[in-house]
Amino acid sequence: MKRQRAEQSGRDGETRAAFWLKAKGWQILDTRVKTPAGEIDIVAKRGKLVAFVEVKWRKRREELDHAIDQRRLARVAAASEAVAHRYTGEGEDIRVDVILLAPGAFPRHIANAWQP
Repeated sequence: MKRQRAEQSGRDGETRAAFWLKAKGWQILDTRVKTPAGEIDIVAKRGKLVAFVEVKWRKRREELDHAIDQRRLARVAAASEAVAHRYTGEGEDIRVDVILLAPGAFPRHIANAWQP
């Protein structure tokens, strides 16, 4: 039951993040993309930039500072590389972003979070 609640909270967070990205002018290309390297929560595009977005939802805003680490970012980056060809065209750039969400907190969008 606890796992199901966590899964639903994660999905709700992804929905909120997608809504927020749309409000900021991004087009949502895909969600919950599964690859052999891992899952990408949101694939979004604005102009000639495609962002592979990891979404983290926490119950308290104090937990957001520790919600993402290099290991998780590396997994998202590897998954992004596996499917980037599906979402990008000639001359388009890609990056890995993170959106951190918690009740009562404004979404925190970390652009270009993965820098190997």
